[in-house]
Amino acid sequence: MERFLETPCDPSQLSPLTLAFVGDCVFELFVREALVCRGNCPVKKLHGAAVERVCCSAQAAGMERLMPILTEKEKEIFLRGRNAHVGHVPKNASVAEYHAATGLEALFGYLYLQGELSRLRELTGLLEI
Repeated sequence: MERFLETPCDPSQLSPLTLAFVGDCVFELFVREALVCRGNCPVKKLHGAAVERVCCSAQAAGMERLMPILTEKEKEIFLRGRNAHVGHVPKNASVAEYHAATGLEALFGYLYLQGELSRLRELTGLLEI
């Protein structure tokens, strides 16, 4: 199991929005690492490229690519996140995109807290970041 902290944590006991809270950061870290490892460039350009990849529409499109290869448990986590009641939807995203993005973030949060970095690497590799 790989995580930054070794504090005991059972992600199956956490709400989908709590998982999405963690998954948002995990997904963004994967994106940022992928971008900076391609080579040095101005931070403004890096930020713009990261925003394009972590926005709701990009995450929703990514989920469409991932769905066929998810395990039943991963699909369950995604659906819990997608169906969670959120307080608002950003003005630059549709409701469906926002919910799909929340599902992706819940899945990434769950996998991270489970210590499944190899699975996260596999899924992220399919997203063409």
